[in-house]
Formats: sequence, structure tokens, C-alpha cells
Amino acid sequence: MIIDGHLELAYDAVVNGRSHQNLLADLRAREKRRHPAGIATLTLPALAEAGVGLALGTIFAPPAAKRTSEFGYHTQQQAEQMAQAQLDYYHRLADENETIRLMRSQSELAAVVESWEGERPFLGIVPLLKGADPIREPEAVEMWFERGVRLIGLAWDDTAYASGFLRGSRFGLTKAGHQLLEIMADFGLFADASHLSEKAFFELLDSYPGPLIATQSNARALVPDSERHLSDTQIMRLGERGAVIGVSPYNPLLRRGHRHGDPKQLLTVENVVAHIDHICQVLGDAAHVGLGSGLGGPFGAADLPTGMDSVLDLAAIGTGLKERGYGAGEITAVLYQNWLRLLQNALPV
Repeated sequence: MIIDGHLELAYDAVVNGRSHQNLLADLRAREKRRHPAGIATLTLPALAEAGVGLALGTIFAPPAAKRTSEFGYHTQQQAEQMAQAQLDYYHRLADENETIRLMRSQSELAAVVESWEGERPFLGIVPLLKGADPIREPEAVEMWFERGVRLIGLAWDDTAYASGFLRGSRFGLTKAGHQLLEIMADFGLFADASHLSEKAFFELLDSYPGPLIATQSNARALVPDSERHLSDTQIMRLGERGAVIGVSPYNPLLRRGHRHGDPKQLLTVENVVAHIDHICQVLGDAAHVGLGSGLGGPFGAADLPTGMDSVLDLAAIGTGLKERGYGAGEITAVLYQNWLRLLQNALPV
């Protein structure tokens, strides 16, 4: 079983314009010309074949100033419309597929986990809002909660609520950001610490009493050129709060100086394992790290390391951990149990 803590399924459908109903090989065959997002890495049958039973499904509207495609917003109203379109996609998936469930509560999570023992295992999706600008005012959190969002990251790029990692901004959390966190705490929402500037990160940890998570963050000790990655101090602080950190196999997040489009042969699955291992070494155990792939986002198979081509190869990370000397229990923890424990402890009853 695998849980992916950062799966860009709705982005791949709404922004990249892909259908997920068919086999991955068939989707790739139809995309005879090079797709702007690269070679497709996931479909629903591929997720099932890979053993992915649960995913934190991102809702990501990139700002126009730093957009990764033509899909970018200039105003919070536009951000809201774009994010709602992606959340609508998750609802349609659950409505149209008997084996896909949105998970908003402990009971819905339990039903998905129970199904894993049967002949028709479910795919559970917990919606994750990646960047809070779609929340046009803090009080609107209630509407997003009612629609199923259970995790919110305040920023990717700078938002009305916090400084992100992209621009080197240092303003941290805004007044509206603190107000947003107060309301998020009332609803028991997860705050996602990934993608924040360092100042915003520490202000979040110092002020938010609710559950914390970092769905897609690699180790800065191995890629020391960006606040996009977590320092050892940040890793320690997250571990102290019981958070789980999702490591991504996206090549530019694995190796210093590696850029989007550079040859994938420069990296292997061992580079992914190295980031997981570093987090484990800092914290002293394997209880606070998982997978946060980012598959389905603005990159494709060519930006995964050698030995990985799609969601079907996420299990190769477990093999790499075994070769590094990790035991079966530790590998299982990384592949799914850590994420599951966190959700079981913090999703609403």
C-alpha cells in the first residue's frame, strides 16, 4: 500500500487537460506530440496498479507572475474560480467512480482503509488547498471546509496570507494570515508548512495550535540553494509537533543545480532515498517522513530520476530504502503508515 501526500491529480486534469480514466500507456499513445507538462505519469488505473490507496489531492492555482502554464491568476477572485474548478473535479471523480471516495472524516477514512482488504480497494482523496489565495477572506474557510478541504498551505508564491519561497520575500505571515490560522484551528484543519518562506514557516509553527504537515519538502542539507527545502532545524521543529514530511522525486528538488529538463540520467532513486534518510537521521527514526510526489503537476516522466517513469514506480523508493538498510516496518511507515497515522489522529470525527 502507498499513500501519496502530494498528488496533483486535479491539476493534471483541469490544467494539463488530461483524462485519467484510461490506461497510462493509452494516454501516452494519444499524446503523440510533446505535451507542455511532459510525459504523463498517472491515470486512475495506474494509481490502482501502483497500490496507491490514498492521496492528499492538491488544488493548485498558480499565480500569473510565476505561472507554470497559461493557467494563472491575477486576482483572488480568479484564484477562487480556478481552485473551485479543481475541487469540482475531485467531487466528480467520487460521484462517477464507485471506488473513489472523498475523505472528510474519521468514518470515511475508516471505510477506505477497510476496503484495502477486499477485492475492490478504494482510492481515498483528501483535498489539499496549495496556496490560500483562493480563500478570498479568512471567514470563507468555512465554505472550503464544507466542500471537503481538510488541509491548507498558506502560500506557494506570495499570497495575501504569507510569503512563499519563490521571491525571497521576508514579510512572513500577514494580519490576514494570522486571522486565517485562527479560523483554520477552529475547524481542525491541517496547516501545510511546505512552500513557505523561512520566516513564514517559523511564524506558522509558533502560532498555529492545530495539526501540522509538510506535504512536499525535501532536505535543504542536500539541496542548499532555496528556502523551498527544509533546514535541519525546521525538520526538528516539525518532528516535535508530530508532523509528517513528504519527500518528492521531482529531479530539481533532489540535486543542487539540477534544472527542469536536465537529463534524468544524472539522478537515480538513490537520490530520493538520500532525502528520506537525511530526515530520518535528523529525527532519529522513520516516523515523520513519507512520499509527497507532486506527480500530475507541471512536470513529466523526464523529470523523474532514473528508475522512475510514473506513479507505477513509487514502490521503487521502498526498494531503495531496503538497499539502504531500512527494515520492513520502517519502509511500510514511509510508504503509507506515517500518513495514515496522522490522518487517523487529526481528521474530524
